[in-house]
Amino acid sequence: MLPLLTLPLLQMSAQLPDAKQIMDKSRDLTLTGSLRADIELTITEKNGAIRSRKVSMTSKSYPDGLEKRMIKFLEPADVRGTAMLIFDNKESGDEMWIYLPALKRTRRIVSSEKGKSFMSSEFTNADMTSSPLSDFRIRHLPGSGENNQWIIESTPVSDEKADEYGYSRKISYVRTSDYQFTKMEFYNFDNEHSRTIEIKSVYPLPGGKYTYEHMTATNHRNNRKSEILYTSISAGVTAEDSFFTVQNLER
Repeated sequence: MLPLLTLPLLQMSAQLPDAKQIMDKSRDLTLTGSLRADIELTITEKNGAIRSRKVSMTSKSYPDGLEKRMIKFLEPADVRGTAMLIFDNKESGDEMWIYLPALKRTRRIVSSEKGKSFMSSEFTNADMTSSPLSDFRIRHLPGSGENNQWIIESTPVSDEKADEYGYSRKISYVRTSDYQFTKMEFYNFDNEHSRTIEIKSVYPLPGGKYTYEHMTATNHRNNRKSEILYTSISAGVTAEDSFFTVQNLER
């Protein structure tokens, strides 16, 4: 009887698009040529206290799937001048550098810091990039393909990778109609649901492309919440390759 019982499950799995291809297509839709935006990062503490950071971001994508981003912090005074340069590689590990004006020093963010907090928020450094799919085992979960969404689990391929990203698994919810992420759930090493990122809205761009416009990250362990809101979005801006250099971080 076992083969007969498992046959419907096998048939359901065979009808679903490849999970890796879904994740890959979703990323490709965010490669927007060149773009500039202002960003407000709001951090809400457990007691309700709020801190805000104002940021400018310029990005440029390339035919091989590479996207470069320059992020510069404008306010408040204690982070003004801080800058980050990100090379978001499609097939290999991402490269990140940060300039700290108080130390007048630029340093590379090493892989062990990917799971660390992004500028004291509930987003992580890894959230600022699209990690290579080869770093994960990717599969559909039960219910995937129903109710206009795919439910896809990404599990790091090794303990080393899990330590690098700071979680044991991630569950992504992707709309079947447009391949847009709506939510990501992260689980810690005790398999507890520790953090959630929700995509509240996207900014549509020509050719079916888009960029994330409004996102929240909630930490279920400490009840802190962070919010990223893009404003003044401009696509097709002039962005020279020479702008995205480590030397330019300090300017």
